[in-house]
Amino acid sequence: CALPVSLADSDFRVVAIDFRGRGQSRGGSAGEDGAAYDVLAAIDYVRQTGAEQVSVVAASFGGWAAARASIAAPDVIDRLVLLAASPVEAPERLTTRTLFILSREDFSGGGTLRLPAIRAQYERARGRKELVILDGSAHAQYLFESDQADRLWSEIMRFLSAP
Repeated sequence: CALPVSLADSDFRVVAIDFRGRGQSRGGSAGEDGAAYDVLAAIDYVRQTGAEQVSVVAASFGGWAAARASIAAPDVIDRLVLLAASPVEAPERLTTRTLFILSREDFSGGGTLRLPAIRAQYERARGRKELVILDGSAHAQYLFESDQADRLWSEIMRFLSAP
């Protein structure tokens, strides 16, 4: 997925993760724990190169991995944006300031509406949190290519920039 131009052109430093065994990476799968470690390694890299605060915007499987990373290391991620993230075990352990965002008619590959499960995740999560439900059926990163892209981008920037 191409990054939104406004994110790349903003004051935010951007690192995109291509998880091992997914996307266009050529390595074997890192497994469930490995994906969270990949997120933590990327955060470590960004902090070592001067970032004082780290926000993570992650979609679908990446959102699941980022949420797991946030649970494993609660003080490492300052803000977390989950775009139709896959369900996380023990969301009550998620204490990072989090924006849950998805489209109202987003169905999983198995034909199940994602909204009820994500709303349940939201309700169980602790700490500062928000839930934004967009119109349409686009899933995760595909929201950037939908007619909801402007609102999606506005919600993400508002969340990341809020005091």
